[in-house]
Amino acid sequence: MYWSQRTFCLFQIISLVMVSIGMYARMMKHAEAALACLSVDPAIMLMVLGILMFIITFCGCVGSLRENICLLQTFCISLTVIFLLQLVAGILGFIFSDTARTKVTEMINNAIIHYRDDIDLQNLIDFGQMEFGCCGGVTYTDWTFNMYFDCSKDNPSRERCSVPFSCCIISKEKVVVNTMCGQGMQELEYLAAGDYIHTSGCIDKMVNWIHSNLFLIGGIALGLAIPQLVGILLSQILINQIKDQINLQNYNIKHQVDPWS
Repeated sequence: MYWSQRTFCLFQIISLVMVSIGMYARMMKHAEAALACLSVDPAIMLMVLGILMFIITFCGCVGSLRENICLLQTFCISLTVIFLLQLVAGILGFIFSDTARTKVTEMINNAIIHYRDDIDLQNLIDFGQMEFGCCGGVTYTDWTFNMYFDCSKDNPSRERCSVPFSCCIISKEKVVVNTMCGQGMQELEYLAAGDYIHTSGCIDKMVNWIHSNLFLIGGIALGLAIPQLVGILLSQILINQIKDQINLQNYNIKHQVDPWS
C-alpha cells in the first residue's frame, strides 16, 4: 500500500510543478498579451492540465492515505473516463480525418492571427516552421491573416506582404544570415518565393511526418496510457484491500467471544 501512496503523491507533485510553470509563464507576460489569445495560450493550457491532474491525484493521494473508498473510486472513475475519452478521440480523429484537418487548420490560422500578441505562441510557431521546414497553415500566403503581414494595399506596416524569419531557407554557406529574407515574399509567385522561403504549409508537413512516424506516435500514446492504466490498477487494488480489511473487522466483531460470559 505504501508504494501506491508514493506513486499518487509523485503524480501530485508533477501536477503542482505544471501549475507553477504555467502561472509563472502567465505572470511574465504583458497584460495586453495575456488577454489577447486565451484560447491558444500554451501557459493557460499547461495550467488547466496541471489543475485537472492535481484534483484527480488529490483524490488518489488522500484516498490512499486515509483509506477512503469514495475518493479512491472517484480517482479510478476519473482516470477511466479520461482514458476512454482519449481512446474515442483517437478513433474519431482517424475516422473523421477531414474534419480534424479542418479544425487543425482553424487553430493554426487563429495562432497566425495572434502571432505577435504572445511571445510563447510566437516561439512555438517559429519552432514548428523551422523544424518542419514549412510556412503558414496551408501555404505561405496564410500569413496575410496577421495584421502585421497583411498584404492589403492599405496596410501601413513595414512587414506588409512579408513572412516571419522562421519561414526562410537558411543556407549554411552564408556567413551573415539575412534576417529580413521574408520581406515581401507574399508578393512573389510560388516558384519564385520557393528560392528564398519554405512555401509548403505546415499542415501537409505535419501529416507527412505523422505517416512517417506512426511507430513513434504509437509509443508515445502507449507511454501516456500506461500511467493511467497503472493508476486505475493501483486504485482498484487499494479499494479491494480496504474492503477486505473492513470485512475482516466486521467478521471479527460479529464472532467475537466474551471470555467473561
